[in-house]
Amino acid sequence: MATKKVKTETEDLSSAIDSILRERKMNRNALLNAIEAALISAYKKNYGRNSDVRVTFDGRDVEITAQKSVVEEVQDPHTEITLEEAREIDPRYGLGDRIPVVVNPRNFGRIAAQTAKQVIVQHMREAERGVIYDEYIEKENEVLTAIVQSVESNDNVFVEIGRTEGILEASQRMPGEEIRPNDRLKVYVLNVSRSPRGPQITVSRTHPGLVKRLFELEVPEIRSGAVQIRAIAREAGYRTKMAVHSNDPMIDAVGSCVGPRGMRVENVVNELKTEKIDIIKWASDPAEYIANALNPARVIQVFVSDREKAARVVVPDNQLSLAIGKEGQNARLAAKLTGWKIDIKSQSQAEAAAMALAEEAAQEELMDEQAAEAASADPMEEEQES
Repeated sequence: MATKKVKTETEDLSSAIDSILRERKMNRNALLNAIEAALISAYKKNYGRNSDVRVTFDGRDVEITAQKSVVEEVQDPHTEITLEEAREIDPRYGLGDRIPVVVNPRNFGRIAAQTAKQVIVQHMREAERGVIYDEYIEKENEVLTAIVQSVESNDNVFVEIGRTEGILEASQRMPGEEIRPNDRLKVYVLNVSRSPRGPQITVSRTHPGLVKRLFELEVPEIRSGAVQIRAIAREAGYRTKMAVHSNDPMIDAVGSCVGPRGMRVENVVNELKTEKIDIIKWASDPAEYIANALNPARVIQVFVSDREKAARVVVPDNQLSLAIGKEGQNARLAAKLTGWKIDIKSQSQAEAAAMALAEEAAQEELMDEQAAEAASADPMEEEQES
């Protein structure tokens, strides 16, 4: 009867393990190691911390043995056994031998059982944290759908992202964006790190990568690689400039991102709460690229200096404020997008500057001529005086 009972208990334990593995998606070996550690801890809690305990458990059968020394007179029953008792197990044992004595788990006390439970739960939590970390570390630089859980007084936002929680720090929130509990947001996974409390996941609504990933979701040509996003410059909540390119002359890179009737770019804009997005054509020629980057302003001419990586841009008089943008935003984003310093002049300013340079050059030339004439006239004057 006792044998059947032990067998039933191990079968129940095996079933519980299988259930936990299915529900928690844990590693089987990690769970078995956790149970072994729990049983050792429970035994030492109940029978003495000096006990040398070993556990063998394969998911079906469990055996706990305490290593005891064979002595003539037992001083500590947790670590010692008499020669007579040892030879009942095996006649070949002698004094001083270390022998394994099977400990029946059914004899564990209430405290031991509770200790085992606590250790198992702790190991399960640690293993689950490891599984979650491994899952989300692969999601760094990706976009996830988040559900807002709470908005703190310091403007940090806690969001649910699948199996765990992430934090949208105040510095990663879009300016002026109102966020309320239960709102659904697209967030960019900025960083995944380990901590004693489990994986810490920081997400962002301001990172340029969010715009890139949103367009990848909306535009099949980007996902397939037919259209490439070459650069993004963003001032979150206000405006983004994105340069796109296609090696296939039959594919309009800008048109692919805009979509039929502008639906693709509109979907991204809606997710970003009306942030303006300029999609421009990337070009290998710096002058052409810079001119495109200043969209929506029309550019007359671009003069580039490769050595200084600086450009002087001429625009029509009525386009100057558009080219510069409100508080310099359009020019600033164009410079960030292209990586070039950009100086913008209106056509009349450029003509006036060119005229001033021409006058200055003419004045210098006249002065040089006068100096030359004076120099050539001096020897003749000296001869006449002599």
